[in-house]
Amino acid sequence: MKVVVVGGGLQGIEATYLAQQCGWQVILLDKNPLAPATGLCDIYYQLDVTVDAADELINILNKADFIIPALENNEALTILKNIKEKIVAPIAFDVQAYGISSSKIKSNRLFESLNIPMPKLWPNCNFPVIVKPTNASGSQGVSKVLSEAHLYNLTGQKNFNAGNWVIQEYVAGPSFSIEVVGVNHHYGVIQVTDLQMDSSYDCKRVLAPSALALGLQSTFQDIALQIAKGLNLTGIMDVEVILHEGELKVLEIDARLPSQTPTAVLKSTGINILELLAQIYIEKKKPSFPMQTSGKSVIYEHIKIQNDTLEVTGE
Repeated sequence: MKVVVVGGGLQGIEATYLAQQCGWQVILLDKNPLAPATGLCDIYYQLDVTVDAADELINILNKADFIIPALENNEALTILKNIKEKIVAPIAFDVQAYGISSSKIKSNRLFESLNIPMPKLWPNCNFPVIVKPTNASGSQGVSKVLSEAHLYNLTGQKNFNAGNWVIQEYVAGPSFSIEVVGVNHHYGVIQVTDLQMDSSYDCKRVLAPSALALGLQSTFQDIALQIAKGLNLTGIMDVEVILHEGELKVLEIDARLPSQTPTAVLKSTGINILELLAQIYIEKKKPSFPMQTSGKSVIYEHIKIQNDTLEVTGE
């Protein structure tokens, strides 16, 4: 089977590696010939989805049996959505769910409607608080604010638009992630993983299986399934939480193929998330979830070596 992966960054590495573990041939599209995933794929096309001719993109995509967007460029994702009717192969992307998960404001509204535990929103919380852009991924643009004066100084700047930002209480504690896969309210959760962050709140290490207590893992699974049903998800999403003072609080969701955690899960449990997505999008059926065990021990981390210095760093 041939799969086209659109995007050669960290998500592209994930998609390319997992696809090859399925025994599939991988065609990669990225505008940057030095993108990390170009070293893993079978065929590479240097292509900017947002600039190059749509006909060229359509011709390449129609060589595939399956298409996996592996990027968070909204313009590129919109183009893929707009040409969908001209593509024979299914595209593993839920436009509606991603539209909610890619906005922290919309995500928080969903959590509130489902009574999902999350950090309190300003002004109904104490300092410190976290200020983060609503449409950015992960730790991009995140600031920790320690005082009311600091907050007013930040929000009083001319370029600050309150509608583009979320202000929530800062919660400290260990972080955890879980993937949910499914369609038509038939959902299953995959292994819980532990996330370790760098000083910029970026994930630098994934550990599996999780050290989270089994009772809390069960609670986490229930939360993730509830959110998936609330989204009416088709495909995959991941949920990230922090354990704060004994309670799991949801930080964010992402309705797209994540990076790092799926490979850790594969190495720990043998479950390849792309095989489940293929059942949904290609075979047009509800995914069949393998029996899960506690799993082998796995560490997935980013190591940077520069000027005789070795550093474990975030994305």
